[in-house]
Amino acid sequence: MSRNLTEPMSLKLPKWHEPNLSNVTVGNRRLSIEEVARVARCGTRVRLNDEKDIGERVQASCDYIANAVESGKPIYGVTTGFGGMANTDIAPEEATSLQNNLIWFLKAGAGPKLPTACVRAAMLLRINSHLQGASGIRLELIKRMIAFLNAEVTPHVCEFGSIGASGDLVPLAQITGALIGLDESFTVDFKGREMSAIQALEILDLPRIDLRPKEGLAMVNGTSVMTGIAAHCVRDSQVILALAMGTHALMIQGLSGTNQSFHPFIHKLKPHFGQVWAASKMVELLAGSCLNRDELDGETDYRGHQPIQDRYSLRCLPQYMGPIVDGIAEIAQQIEVEINSVTDNPLIDTENQASYHGGNFLGQYIGVGMDRLRYLLGLLAKHLDVQIALLAAPEFNNGLSPSLVGNTSRKVNMGLKGLQIAGNSIMPLLTFYGNSIADRFPTHAEQFNQNINSQGFASANLARRSIELFQQYMAISLMFAVQAVDLRTHQVAGHYDARECLSPLSLPLYKAVRDVVGQPPNAEKSYIWNDNDQSLDIHIAMIAADIAREGRIVQAVNPILSSLK
Repeated sequence: MSRNLTEPMSLKLPKWHEPNLSNVTVGNRRLSIEEVARVARCGTRVRLNDEKDIGERVQASCDYIANAVESGKPIYGVTTGFGGMANTDIAPEEATSLQNNLIWFLKAGAGPKLPTACVRAAMLLRINSHLQGASGIRLELIKRMIAFLNAEVTPHVCEFGSIGASGDLVPLAQITGALIGLDESFTVDFKGREMSAIQALEILDLPRIDLRPKEGLAMVNGTSVMTGIAAHCVRDSQVILALAMGTHALMIQGLSGTNQSFHPFIHKLKPHFGQVWAASKMVELLAGSCLNRDELDGETDYRGHQPIQDRYSLRCLPQYMGPIVDGIAEIAQQIEVEINSVTDNPLIDTENQASYHGGNFLGQYIGVGMDRLRYLLGLLAKHLDVQIALLAAPEFNNGLSPSLVGNTSRKVNMGLKGLQIAGNSIMPLLTFYGNSIADRFPTHAEQFNQNINSQGFASANLARRSIELFQQYMAISLMFAVQAVDLRTHQVAGHYDARECLSPLSLPLYKAVRDVVGQPPNAEKSYIWNDNDQSLDIHIAMIAADIAREGRIVQAVNPILSSLK
């Protein structure tokens, strides 16, 4: 296959930043989704930028608040009550107790605990927000969050408790109460061990502290928890997108499909970014394979009774995948903006000695973005499900066995029937999760003060669940793909070791799946030979777990991820 037919395509997708593996620096720089994931998931240490202006900026906002309280200047949540009780005047001597009491009445989380990585991401984003010096919060509190992250101390936060209007009030209150050691009832995970926050502070040799005016409000007003969850979901969706492309490439080879549908001539005539990228990438992924039909020169390569053109799920792959590629890219860009935003209220303009009341805490970009992400994941799953159906049906799989049975000489052998049913049980859930929640909110929250709200926290958690489901579904898809290329290899080369026939760029994914399940390629047998040779459920679990931890299987599609720049 000639590679000069594919011209380099420029696609404006979020960058996978080159990592500084030793630490992630905060202050006077933008954080990327990849950096958030490294701190939250991999325990990468956080370093505070030592540039002098950072501390000065933070202190200036604290000084503004102190002066406002002393002079009796009206500032919401500092010299007044909260929300629907903002008409309540707070005396200067009560300003501190107001902030500490805020954490108490917001200690109302419900349901199971959020994953540790989500809470760690939230703390990192809160640090990043407050370092911009518009929040009126001490550098001491910011440094304490850094200390918690670097010591692997993670506050326990409940899965329910935010409507994403004044930000993540209840979840952030749980973080704040733990940071300051407000009470024994605030608990943390300390390197896998559960304990009270006060005990953790003692181990860290950090004192309990009282919140000063504005600090409680600054800590709980904001989109940091929902955005932290969303950042993980975006990263995982990029991984799933890359895996889907690699899986499609295997499936096309298993189905003996053509590469002609991906010819650059077709797509330069409809040059959507995502479509052009998907077509170009598929040409690369199929190059050098002896399993699919090489028809880039415009000629047709008939094999048996195959039709002159492939069915839509193969032929229209770039047109179908294109909007998904573009959509995930746009969502990623929006999440990175939110990661690097100041999202509490009111905000302090120290240069002009003014404070402004607004609504940066509304997580609408998260709510709408995560709704859209779940919808796109549903589309991605639907496409894979159609390919699986083609592979399983002898009427459409171009000469493979029914349900991809390996050992066809054994009559009591049903192949991948159960595996397809398992996939069918997950795929509808993924499309169901694609329904929106951002448009389904109560209008009466908190004395009608929060009369619109984003549901960003709920939407992000639903996206998190969708990702978990998709990792299981991707495992099933990969098992079908690997079995299919083994069977096609036997047709083409007379043995079942697909390594000799696959394209060079799809070979690493095939080998990674085989490695993860502990079943190396075998010239004498396909991946799944007899029904009772393996437990398919165990293979699903092993592959899904490897994907979740970005192990061998994800590393195998790094060239695809790297092209998302």
